[in-house]
Amino acid sequence: EKYVYFFGKNQSEGKKEMKELLGGKGANLAEMAEIGVPVPPGFTISTEVCDLYYKNNKKHTQEILDQIETNLKKLEESIGKTLGNPEDPLLVSVRSGAAQSMPGMMDTVLNLGLNDAAVEGMAKKTGNERFAWDSYRRFMQMFGNVVMGIKSHKFEAVLETIKETKGVDLDTDLTVEDLKDVVKGYKEVYQKERGTSFPEDAREQLQMSVDAVFGSWNNERAIIYRRMNDIKGLLGTAVSVQAMVFGNMGETSGTGVAFTRNPSTGENLMYGEFLMNAQGEDVVAGIRTPRPISQLEKVMPDCYKQFIEISDKLESHYKDMQDMEFTIQEGKLFFLQTRTGKRTAAAAVRIAVEMAEDNSITKEEAIMRVDPAALDQLLHPQLDAIAKQKAELLAKGLPASPGAAVGQAVFTAEKAKQEKEMNNKNVILVRLETSPEDIEGMDAAKGILTARGGMTSHAAVVARGMGKCCVSGCADIKVDEANKQFIVNGLTIKEGDYITLDGSTGEIFNGQIPVTESELSGDFAKLISWADEFRTLGIRTNADTPKDAKMALKFGAEGIGLCRTEHMFFEGERIKAMREMILAEDKAGRERALAKILPYQKADFKGLFEVMGDKPVTIRLLDPPLHEFLPTKESEIKELAEEMNVTVEKLNSTIEDLHEFNPMLGHRGCRLGVFYPEITEMQARAIFEAAKETGVKAEVMIPLVGAMGEFQNQKELIIKVAEELGLKRDEYLVGTMIEVPRGALTADKIAEEAEFFSFGTNDLTQMGCGFSRDDAGKFLKKYVELGIYDKDPFQVLDQEGVGQLVEIATTKGRSTNPKIKIGICGEHGGEPSSIEFCHRTGLDYVSCSPFRVPIARLAAAQAAIKNK
Repeated sequence: EKYVYFFGKNQSEGKKEMKELLGGKGANLAEMAEIGVPVPPGFTISTEVCDLYYKNNKKHTQEILDQIETNLKKLEESIGKTLGNPEDPLLVSVRSGAAQSMPGMMDTVLNLGLNDAAVEGMAKKTGNERFAWDSYRRFMQMFGNVVMGIKSHKFEAVLETIKETKGVDLDTDLTVEDLKDVVKGYKEVYQKERGTSFPEDAREQLQMSVDAVFGSWNNERAIIYRRMNDIKGLLGTAVSVQAMVFGNMGETSGTGVAFTRNPSTGENLMYGEFLMNAQGEDVVAGIRTPRPISQLEKVMPDCYKQFIEISDKLESHYKDMQDMEFTIQEGKLFFLQTRTGKRTAAAAVRIAVEMAEDNSITKEEAIMRVDPAALDQLLHPQLDAIAKQKAELLAKGLPASPGAAVGQAVFTAEKAKQEKEMNNKNVILVRLETSPEDIEGMDAAKGILTARGGMTSHAAVVARGMGKCCVSGCADIKVDEANKQFIVNGLTIKEGDYITLDGSTGEIFNGQIPVTESELSGDFAKLISWADEFRTLGIRTNADTPKDAKMALKFGAEGIGLCRTEHMFFEGERIKAMREMILAEDKAGRERALAKILPYQKADFKGLFEVMGDKPVTIRLLDPPLHEFLPTKESEIKELAEEMNVTVEKLNSTIEDLHEFNPMLGHRGCRLGVFYPEITEMQARAIFEAAKETGVKAEVMIPLVGAMGEFQNQKELIIKVAEELGLKRDEYLVGTMIEVPRGALTADKIAEEAEFFSFGTNDLTQMGCGFSRDDAGKFLKKYVELGIYDKDPFQVLDQEGVGQLVEIATTKGRSTNPKIKIGICGEHGGEPSSIEFCHRTGLDYVSCSPFRVPIARLAAAQAAIKNK
């Protein structure tokens, strides 16, 4: 069986379609070499080997070792050098590459093959002693850290001490003798930390490095990244072993990272950075601040021209924005990698639309290119322009990832995570530069600010992928991580102080700046309008107020799928009347109190109907148990007793009577209407009076129905009120919320009477899984980590379990009432994979929060395209 695949000019054994086997990096290296891009040759050890490595107790079969050796000899013949040759050594890089991109999460070793003899031979052969020793010290640090697990700061301390002694700031200012001292210091670190000398045998170095890269597949940061980005089902990482080319051979050499378009905005302009006399890690680590790619035209015009030509060729070949790594060795250009570039939602939308408009891709491909969940970045507020003008500008860095972030400054990833989880605070993570170990803190933070690093640094790339606002490379701030503060222009910002970031401009402000609402316009509006051409699902919104309804209409909602009436009872005179109703001695007393609520309810519904016009509005009758409307604190009980003119004892007695051990399964929903029909009658009257005055066809939804008798009981009351008001039967609809498993299983019976179903998947998940939503947070995260549940079923519909109830109810409901209208109004109505399930199941619409309406429109289109 083939486990190792060679790549090189006109002899590549892989293709771009082999990503699952060769990883993204390996497949693209083979493809680039095949289409004539200057790629240093090498070979890729497949993801199958990674899988076997773990299954075989971290050992390789002889067959795999033989294939590695065969391909190494082929590489040596291709280059005309041999690994470990003391006079003219072949040096290689060892890099990871999974089928899905995981930037910075796994490990890399460069300059492999150097030892005490080879470094002298390379210095002599190249005539560049400084380059040889600089490469050796880099290799020793990488190998020591990645392969032997020695902390990088142990090596950094040696380097910094020598720089201080010599009075220089940059690594490039060190002389050959200085670098020899660095290597000597590194050897001492190695001996002290590992109790053994640095390995001199190049083949031993190679095997140890390959195993270390396979080992990095399961390092903590890679596991966290896969969990955060829902990357599952991969065999592991591939390992690409590639002949080294050197960007650190002097001022005619350099290295860089570039994107064929701007990954923040999507603008069709080359975007990237480079450093002369450097290796690739210098750019992405953020240790030196690089130069914009446009300046390469002045430094090396011929190389720049060739670079642009090849970049255009790669984008045209892959039909998407490319993220490329390149090296210039003594004036000769090489490409080390290309991959589909990570981008912000704004960039994704713009690139998709522009590529469709210039016929590079189809409309369908454009729609499928944009992750619906990522649109969340575009739908939330930006900094208020007027307030921003008046705010105190602290400094300006690089606009690494757009958007706005307001929060308290914190200086460690652990603190960011803690403040988010324990106190639910908005924080800005401030660092000298971020590293892959900071991944959880970056995820927890609202925004990220770094003093070092460029637009392609770790902080920038990861923040863009997460949709986080990020300002990088702000050299004006002096970050003091030990004392948890940063100083800028004489002002000290301590941990806990508020700062505001504008990731679109790179500006950092003191204090908090208000934010403004987003707009659905430009390319965003165009892409979503294209989506509407393909989707078959209707998109409604969950809205209880005219303000929410207007927001949803702005984003393209086609109706209201859920208006929760209980949200209208909790303020001012309404709550007083509600409490009066609860404390009433008899039906007459309850009716008097409800008469006070009626005009408020009618005004609420009328406001919604006026905003929505001829669009459907589904109003759910009162759902929560009555105890939620009464106080719990002793002081509040006493105050309410005086206000209601009853004794504290009587109020406490009522509260005790209404107390339920499990309110989720208690006296709520339609059960309230069965026991207190006057509540249903008042709400129906308010709905129908408002509907008559606005000329709207109202949809009345009875909650929590589990038995046909419950539905009939409430429907009769609703029809009676409608008839009293002179409404004909075709002027309104009566339906139910399917949120009780029994309701789903008897849907054929209920559908004989109901005119629509709406799945309340929040409660259906609670009852279907046997989880209390309020308590499940204590264990669900662990369940997902252990793989017991694939995802949190309250966030992503449990299609295997709860989804079956939805399918059963849909099939049974339509068996007795083929015309029944069926939708979903739980939280899952705005989640892309749940929307695809709704499409496949044959629902008529989904309903979600206003800000998720565009997400639902795009997800519904993608579902239709996928499931043609």
